[in-house]
Amino acid sequence: MNSLFQHLKQQTPQYLALMRVDRPIGTYLVLWPTVWALWLAAGGFPAWHLLLIFVAGTFLMRSAGCVINDFADRKIDAHVSRTKARPFAQGKVTEKEALLLFAGLCLLAFALVLFTNGLTVLFSLGAVALAATYPFMKRYTHLPQLVLGAAFAWGIPMAFTAQSGELPPPAAWLLYIGVLIWTVAYDTFYAMVDREDDLKIGVKSTAILFGEDDKVITAMLQICVIIVLVMAGPRFEMSFIYYAGLIAASGLFIYQQQLIRYRQPEKCFKAFLNNNWVGAVVFAGIVLHFLIGK
Repeated sequence: MNSLFQHLKQQTPQYLALMRVDRPIGTYLVLWPTVWALWLAAGGFPAWHLLLIFVAGTFLMRSAGCVINDFADRKIDAHVSRTKARPFAQGKVTEKEALLLFAGLCLLAFALVLFTNGLTVLFSLGAVALAATYPFMKRYTHLPQLVLGAAFAWGIPMAFTAQSGELPPPAAWLLYIGVLIWTVAYDTFYAMVDREDDLKIGVKSTAILFGEDDKVITAMLQICVIIVLVMAGPRFEMSFIYYAGLIAASGLFIYQQQLIRYRQPEKCFKAFLNNNWVGAVVFAGIVLHFLIGK
């Protein structure tokens, strides 16, 4: 028992690195659409217990997704400049450790969902399936970002179901589609960072699929995101404050297109990171609507 404790203590930094605790951007990008949905479903500030469950669950499932992603890429990451320092690439964790960590994180997240309702529990199974499936898609399709979008947006139907105990309304699925498209756009920026390495090792992505049209297509995707979110506004009876948030998001999208115009990896990564602010300004528009805009 003592040797096990010592091993866990020694390996904890590696487990935290697998979970990307030091790089929370992924958690933020999953959390923003989830809290959008919580506020819209509740018509204002949601129940505290639901907010805590979804914030903690977002962290756990994003962490689990990172762990299984590194497991899937354990033979690839050493050949990519951006990922060659990851624990698997350095031989600092075993396959068994990663799979146990993934299972443990999923079980913790599932335990949280048990405090909601039966329908939300059923929806949570979809979250696990998407998180486990995405990392392997880059071997079979140039559209792994589409699967990632489906996973990152899954908190939306879960939030509506947790709030009402019923199936999400059509407006919730419209929001889901918008977030899915948004994810494809910003994760293409992320994939543009690794495009040269991915071409060498045979990994597929939308950045490779789009090729020289990447800037035009990501811009079109971002326009679609704004259109879908504008369409969602009347369905939730949103005021002008919500649309002001969308105008701010549009400005950030324009800025991101400026960043990627020369396809410099560091600027593409910066454009990816900037999407945290997109989520924030849309959330601000939703919250301020319920505070002062109704």
